Amino acid sequence: MRRAADVWPLRPTVRYARTLAEALRTETLGGIIMLLATLAALVWANVAYDSYEALRTATFGPAALHLDMELYRWAQNGLLTIFFFVAGLEVKEEFVHGELSHLRKAALPIIAAVSGMIVPALVYLAVSWGAEGAARGWAIPTATDIAFALAVLAVTASAMPASLRAFLLTCAVVDDLGAITIIAVFYTDHLDAVMLLAGVAALAVYGVLQRRRVRSIWVYLPLAVLAWYFIESSGVHATVAGVALGLLTRVTTVGAEDSSPAERADHYVRPISAGVAVPVFAFLSAGVRLDADTVSMIFTDRVVLGVMAGLVIGKFLGVFGGSWLSVRLGMARLSEELRWRDMAAVSLLGGIGFTVSLLIGDLAFGADESRAAAVTTGILAASLAASVLAATLLHVRVRKRRIGLDDD
Repeated sequence: MRRAADVWPLRPTVRYARTLAEALRTETLGGIIMLLATLAALVWANVAYDSYEALRTATFGPAALHLDMELYRWAQNGLLTIFFFVAGLEVKEEFVHGELSHLRKAALPIIAAVSGMIVPALVYLAVSWGAEGAARGWAIPTATDIAFALAVLAVTASAMPASLRAFLLTCAVVDDLGAITIIAVFYTDHLDAVMLLAGVAALAVYGVLQRRRVRSIWVYLPLAVLAWYFIESSGVHATVAGVALGLLTRVTTVGAEDSSPAERADHYVRPISAGVAVPVFAFLSAGVRLDADTVSMIFTDRVVLGVMAGLVIGKFLGVFGGSWLSVRLGMARLSEELRWRDMAAVSLLGGIGFTVSLLIGDLAFGADESRAAAVTTGILAASLAASVLAATLLHVRVRKRRIGLDDD
């Protein structure tokens, strides 16, 4: 029999682990960790690039299953699947219980998200027109980093109405769904129909078991791994499996259940996504060497300029313009708590591309090392600019609201 004194030293560790996990379920800490990982990658890549690149390109995995991939590919295809699984859970929750469950409430963020994808792509194409291989990168500025955007909002404008966060969350969720659709449709170079059908079958079994209220994680975990493997092997990007699994997870409680499977999955998986998956992906993707050639391409390469203009200018015009036009045409309505200046500030947050933009950038230009590095630098610079501009405007709005000067 173990004595209490033997057990007691473990209790603080467990308690601290639970506290950390709870903190990672908020946007703020996850965004800070992702930012620190990005800074660490930039410092390492510019101090000792060879060792950073050696780590990034280290290969491991079973070759017999064609999974002998480089470390950064594991981050893209494996860890980001966890991130997109959480995104899929959020999409499902929004469709069943959230803003997307009511057409009139959902109209504004949906229209804003769609126009916030179309306009940046058009801005990118206009700026990059004529540059060699530019067409492949049109989707880079269409994405919004939901974690980073919500983190900036939480840090700088927690006093703003809850409806502003709801708008940003719903808009980013629809944006994520659109981004993963773009990846599946436009960035699939080859397709193995047999493997894809096997992946669909695994997903179908997962969905049926969810409907039949099977609860054991030891049933779902192998199915999820199989679905991921088959879809990865089919040529479709593996992150599609993550979104699909999230969308198939039940979000309603039945009988004596205290929480739905989606709530339980989110509770356990979100800290892993925010504390491990996304930061490791950022660390292995954001480490670019800021030499003279890379920096000069930011100002001279029309592809990079197009990415930056699409994120900072195109996202703002798309999200804010789509919102304003939809209200003016009577297709949607603005919450009584919000003002158009609030919407302008939060629309700038859409320009924080980061995670998904980095992924699409690598899919588009990964074969061209110099351009890929310049595009990554452009995404980081644009995301930083959008963050600073949005944080500044949000801070001004918070101050004006506090003193009662919140009229447009």
